[in-house]
Amino acid sequence: MTEVSALRKHPCPECGGDAEWNASKQALACPYCGTILPWSQGGTPPGSAIVEHDLEETLARIPDESRGLGEEKKSVKCGSCHAISVFDSHRAAQRCDFCGSPSIVPADELRDLITPESLLPAAVPNTEVRAQLREWYGSRWFAPNRLKGAALTDTLQGVYLPYWTFDAQVDAEWTAESGYYYYVTETFRGSGGRTQTRQVRKIRWQPSAGSLSHFFDDDAVPATVGVHTVLLRKVEPFPTLTDLKPYDPAFIRGWTVERYQIDLRQAAQTSRQQMDAVIRQLCAREVPGDTHRNLDVSATYRGRTFKHILVPVWLVSYNYGRKSYQCVVNGYTGKMAGEHPYSWIKITLAVLAVVLIVLLIALANR
Repeated sequence: MTEVSALRKHPCPECGGDAEWNASKQALACPYCGTILPWSQGGTPPGSAIVEHDLEETLARIPDESRGLGEEKKSVKCGSCHAISVFDSHRAAQRCDFCGSPSIVPADELRDLITPESLLPAAVPNTEVRAQLREWYGSRWFAPNRLKGAALTDTLQGVYLPYWTFDAQVDAEWTAESGYYYYVTETFRGSGGRTQTRQVRKIRWQPSAGSLSHFFDDDAVPATVGVHTVLLRKVEPFPTLTDLKPYDPAFIRGWTVERYQIDLRQAAQTSRQQMDAVIRQLCAREVPGDTHRNLDVSATYRGRTFKHILVPVWLVSYNYGRKSYQCVVNGYTGKMAGEHPYSWIKITLAVLAVVLIVLLIALANR
């Protein structure tokens, strides 16, 4: 395995502080005095095409390759949620950024076999995220009052999450039984023994077949275990088709980076299942008639490629009682999703209030 190169410092010329990526300025800036540092993207030249890698070829040789992240990094693994976080070597970690657990151990012996070559630079500043989070917490009617008064935004972390994206050309053939509705008049005896008629729907079945072609572009599979999947799906999509940038270590300065926990082989299987489901839906739409049954789809995949990318999120993790909760904000679009505990006292009082109102209305209508 190759070793990572030495850490490139970006000291502030005004105060000497180490610069970080500033989402609002889209530049390296000093977090202490605000000075913007001159910077030009290294690595892949700006404007270069983002490379798609052949999936089958990579899977065949994946045990023999590894590359670094371009700078010296430190890794820790959480003993609670099992997320592996990567950050600048000078930073100390005392708690997991994802679940808040203090049970973290060094994971420096681990090396990524495939490292990201492109990412979405963070575009939403933390000041905007903090205001959004405070508004969100304040609007949770059934959250405990103690939660609303807590300084939860103090735990806000900028995190780059690993994703896989897959492309594929799919040619599918399908067969099914198409159902066509028709109606017949039936006679029956109703109440009182009177003869009545009614229209009854029937289905006429006949065989049908067809084919279609579809191209999947950047079918996304998250490779994180640190962020709760339900929340992550709510803040998607990330605009990977249009706004990806070639990877440069400067983009992740000051941010935590999670190593992928879902490897390429597993992610490729997940993507195939996602694509299969979409192809089946597309074929179902092609079946003529009013309904169908016994749909059978035979799909051929070719030109399968992949990318390993990083996407930014702002993350708040906190414990309340015995459970851990997260709030996630898409670091590029600002879309937010969150979890919070519920106050059963408030819920009980609300239910009692509704019951009381119903009783009062019932009494007033007597």
